[in-house]
Amino acid sequence: MGDQAVYALNNINLQITSGEYVSIMGPSGSGKSTLLNIIGLLDKPDSGRYELDEKLVTDLSETEQAQIRREKIGFVFQSFHLVPRLTAAENIELPLLLGGVSPEQRQRRVNDALNAFELKQRANHRPAELSGGQRQRVAIARATVMQPSVILADEPTGNLDHQIGAEVMLLLENLHHQGTTLIVVTHDRELGGRAHRQIGMRDGKILTDQFHDTH
Repeated sequence: MGDQAVYALNNINLQITSGEYVSIMGPSGSGKSTLLNIIGLLDKPDSGRYELDEKLVTDLSETEQAQIRREKIGFVFQSFHLVPRLTAAENIELPLLLGGVSPEQRQRRVNDALNAFELKQRANHRPAELSGGQRQRVAIARATVMQPSVILADEPTGNLDHQIGAEVMLLLENLHHQGTTLIVVTHDRELGGRAHRQIGMRDGKILTDQFHDTH
């Protein structure tokens, strides 16, 4: 910014084990979304190395990174990022289409997702015809239909009221209980407190990294 160098992340050293439930917390501008974007191969670090499933992914081409994102990572965002002209079912099907999954398999997986997330009655509705909670359920179904090993959720309840937000978190936590690694970025301490591991950030640095039993 002008002559000033701004480090979104500064000297981060982090290891997350498969199957963990991690929250990344901190005030706005602390670097938590940038960290999530690097974990999700959406942003590239200026230096350092990032390994995913013991494979160095920092220097892969954009095409290779896109393939890893499709196969291993599901994204859930605050603003849903659904395609407005597609129905709920078509939005869920999109990653399968891009991933080259056969039509028969696509139909089966989409139907399973619609049932699992209680969206069968809304399958042919476009996002503008859905409530906020329904849109986020569609987004989670789309994020998980490729059966990724990691789900990255950036403020997943930010646009939802408290009750609907709690329901969305239960959906995500249920996926974690099935073995999926769940990483949630939030500035909400109550929401972050649900995770088994809580990482606190400020000014691009990790200040705290604590484990606790949530049961």
